[in-house]
Amino acid sequence: QVQLVESGGGLVQAGGSLRLSCAISVRAFSFYTTAWFRQAPGKEREFVAAHSWTGGVTYLADYADSVKGRFTISRDNGKNTVYLQMNSLQPEDTDIYYCAARARESRQYEFWGQGTQVTVSS
Repeated sequence: QVQLVESGGGLVQAGGSLRLSCAISVRAFSFYTTAWFRQAPGKEREFVAAHSWTGGVTYLADYADSVKGRFTISRDNGKNTVYLQMNSLQPEDTDIYYCAARARESRQYEFWGQGTQVTVSS
């Protein structure tokens, strides 16, 4: 059974940084597309960033416009872990952040973490 366990959320002041981690128990992790989404209560889930294998040792990172230049998604295949480094955080980044993963051939994210709260104070 695939499990995703997030960590690293918390409370930070505006302008600060946090790094989220997501450990994913899946075989062939290096070939999976991993992503971060966020959601506030009563709102739709929003895409934040994705990290996908494009061949060899190359990966492609994709970001929502709202986080480009501030957030960085990366992975450590040896640890089956994906990260989201968040810099220059703003109050509007306050949300529950979810880690997700899908097999390369899948069109939808099949596996989700439980979410971790990020709160940015002004």
